[in-house]
Amino acid sequence: MVSHMKKEIKTATNLIHSVKALELAASFGAEYLHELDKRNVAPTCDAVQGLKNFDIPLPDFPTDPNETLRILHQYGSPATTASAAGRFFGLVVGGSLPATLGARTLTSTWDQVVFNDATSAVGVKLEQMASRWLLDILHLPSSCSVGFTTGASMANFICLAGARHSLLARLGWDAEKQGLWNAPPIRVIASEQIHVTVLKVLAMLGMGTNMVEFVACDDNGAISLESLPEIDERSLILTQIGNVNSGACDPVAEIAARASKVGAWVHVDGAFGLWAAASDKTRHLLSGYDQADSWVTDGHKWLNTPYDCGIAFCKSPQDVHSAMATQAPYLQVGGTAAPKDMVPEFSRAARGVEIWAALHSLGRSGVAGLVDRCCEHARNFAAGLEALGFEILTDVVLNQVVATIPGQEDQMSKLAQLVQQSGEAWFGPTTWRGRQAIRISVSSWTTTGQDVEQTLQAISNAARRLEYSVTV
Repeated sequence: MVSHMKKEIKTATNLIHSVKALELAASFGAEYLHELDKRNVAPTCDAVQGLKNFDIPLPDFPTDPNETLRILHQYGSPATTASAAGRFFGLVVGGSLPATLGARTLTSTWDQVVFNDATSAVGVKLEQMASRWLLDILHLPSSCSVGFTTGASMANFICLAGARHSLLARLGWDAEKQGLWNAPPIRVIASEQIHVTVLKVLAMLGMGTNMVEFVACDDNGAISLESLPEIDERSLILTQIGNVNSGACDPVAEIAARASKVGAWVHVDGAFGLWAAASDKTRHLLSGYDQADSWVTDGHKWLNTPYDCGIAFCKSPQDVHSAMATQAPYLQVGGTAAPKDMVPEFSRAARGVEIWAALHSLGRSGVAGLVDRCCEHARNFAAGLEALGFEILTDVVLNQVVATIPGQEDQMSKLAQLVQQSGEAWFGPTTWRGRQAIRISVSSWTTTGQDVEQTLQAISNAARRLEYSVTV
């Protein structure tokens, strides 16, 4: 009896510590959010210097969890980049929606391992629902597999592994059992503007980048059909929706039509651009994207879920299952598989819950509205930059703006640095067809017209500091 009572007391004490830590973290988080719009978007030099307070030896004895959190907040919070704020325009990153922030907190408390429905019935159920909603709102075939990953890089890995399996299987080769030594060669055909992470994935899959047949693009960065080589049954064609600089979308419909005649595989990297399918105003720009064989996107980009969340879609779930399964690679037609058998991770967090929360809280019109607002802000950025004497280097297709000042291109990196140092906004430099420029990516639900105007003023101030001749 005494032993049982001691055990109950210990359990209650542990729960009290956890609850207090959660409450304290919530209060620190609330304080951080309340101050977000007032603080610098980039951390100040003093805040970065404060990180030296983490340079301590590993404690010999336990520390009060609340003290651990206090140190994290005191020195860590000021040194963050305010990517959750409305004036962060780098890396195509959106701030976390309220529902997704709350879902992240709740799923961390649940501490689920989404291995299968035995380890997390709720995790698997919500991922199934999120998958159904995603296919609906993105207008993809309802029979597609949906895998939740760390980001588009790993989502590309899943889809291209499935493509590799499919293409080689048709040639009588089992890649998972026989490996790649002496395997029939696969032709990889890719846009010359394909994202570098896709090339990284090819290398990881044993399809070296030297073998890639690059296809020339038009002035806005979309694949030129006239430059597309002859496609055969060994071909894997890598396309993109949403060029990372220009936002351009490849002509997937025409490419897929050619590929289907010979049994080639068409993959679409839509890390941010695929979300344009959720809006009636932008869906037409995607040009037959649903005729491809696989697609990827990120939740932590335009859907504004917390990092990290990528999503892999494949029209033939069996091919992904064969490439990823940790059991016999057999998937019944119309059946479902455990998450562990459709993605590389054997165990992982319930990241699909945050997708569910985003879609549930926004609804169909809310997602479309988020896409439309960001595109409108991008157009306003372009107009404002032109008024300041900038040249807009690409068509503003979606939410990306690439601009430079003629004759002052070598100063664009410095201009971006000055704006970052001002704390008013954050965006980075880029290179477009050999010209130095700045790139502004509008992806956050928190961005307002006032944020656009404030950022344009910061750019004007930085330009003046560099002694540019601009119109104010």
